[in-house]
Amino acid sequence: MKTSAFTPHASSYYAATTNSQPARPVLAEHLDVDVCIIGAGYTGLSAGLHLTEAGFKVVIVEAARVGWGASGRNGGQIVNSYSRDLDVIEARYGADTAGALGAMAFEGGRIIRERIARYSIDCVLKNGGVFAAITPGHFTHLQKQKALWERYGHTQLQLLDANATRQIVASDRYHGALLDMSAGHLHPLNLALGEAAAFESLGGRIFEDTPAIRVERRFRPIVHTPQGSVTANFVIVAGNAYLGNLVPELAAKSMPCGSQIVVTEPLGALADKLLPQDYCIEDCNYLLDYYRLTEDKRLLFGGGVVYGARDPAHIEAIIIPKLLKTFPQLANIKIDYAWTGNFLLTLSRLPQMGRLDHNIYYSQGCSGHGVTFTHLAGKLLAEVLQGQATRFDAFAKLPHLPFPGGRLLQVPFTAIGAWYYDLRDRLGL
Repeated sequence: MKTSAFTPHASSYYAATTNSQPARPVLAEHLDVDVCIIGAGYTGLSAGLHLTEAGFKVVIVEAARVGWGASGRNGGQIVNSYSRDLDVIEARYGADTAGALGAMAFEGGRIIRERIARYSIDCVLKNGGVFAAITPGHFTHLQKQKALWERYGHTQLQLLDANATRQIVASDRYHGALLDMSAGHLHPLNLALGEAAAFESLGGRIFEDTPAIRVERRFRPIVHTPQGSVTANFVIVAGNAYLGNLVPELAAKSMPCGSQIVVTEPLGALADKLLPQDYCIEDCNYLLDYYRLTEDKRLLFGGGVVYGARDPAHIEAIIIPKLLKTFPQLANIKIDYAWTGNFLLTLSRLPQMGRLDHNIYYSQGCSGHGVTFTHLAGKLLAEVLQGQATRFDAFAKLPHLPFPGGRLLQVPFTAIGAWYYDLRDRLGL
């Protein structure tokens, strides 16, 4: 049996502090199962775990390794709702759609916590997340966001003025903040590995270094890989930003974008002065910064967007100025890790779920809210395969629009739009 040991994880802090994981095989046979899932990130793992719990025979094929993409590289923050909030959804699509999506907007974080508790996943979960207002206008927005979320039943929220915010984060940048105690942070790669172990403990099988190279659409679809294939009753496409051109109609409606992260050397006692409550933080800019402490008292700081997902040559040059603008007291700090990872952007900034055929389903395009939404998506995919389509269809009915100008122009058009919003951020509008 050929085992997977050939595609390493990105050279990140997470990879350097990962829990042990078993050697997983490359698919070199022809299998027949209930469900074949393409992609062993959070969406695929969440769907696979829900389905195996329901008694389905499930195989996951992964082009690299479990959690190799965004699931193992992100900022590790549990952030509620969607990249476009419920007021925008209501204005665009009506009260009924907003009500349906609003009822699920805070479910992803609950699913994560339930998985961690049920399967004893060691991923350093910490509760509490903060939206930080850089301008007075941001703080006004947070006041409205609190009222909006409470209207949809979310009550674990507290508005903080500038003085109270400084007790949470040692920076003079912020006019106030919104604290969400149902948010939090964790080690994302270890969460993925723990979910994979739970899936395998229930009889699920994962094949690494096994890219799907073709999906044969037929009464029982076949997923072809370089050395094998999987025939299934259902296929779930869960490659997200790393799907490539396997399904061209999905690629036309989404765009991979890169985000960059650096991690400092251990800060010791200084870490507790920077973030005394150990909450995670993200600011309210359109091109936002996000940061938190790691278990060993380093500062993990991320931000920046590279449209089209090319890897920037100088990650530190992008992120360090942002870090020092927030924490000038770290001017001489050493950076031990720097990496980039891709998330998938949609034109609407809302996730896309749907059917490619009566037995081929997909979920993609979390647009920056992937940690929580992917866990909800996995549950919805498991529901629809069991004949419960109502919640899945609430997302499937949303318009999945292609980028103007097709794939050739999606990067420049999106970058122009981002430049406009970045200018607004800089002017404090």
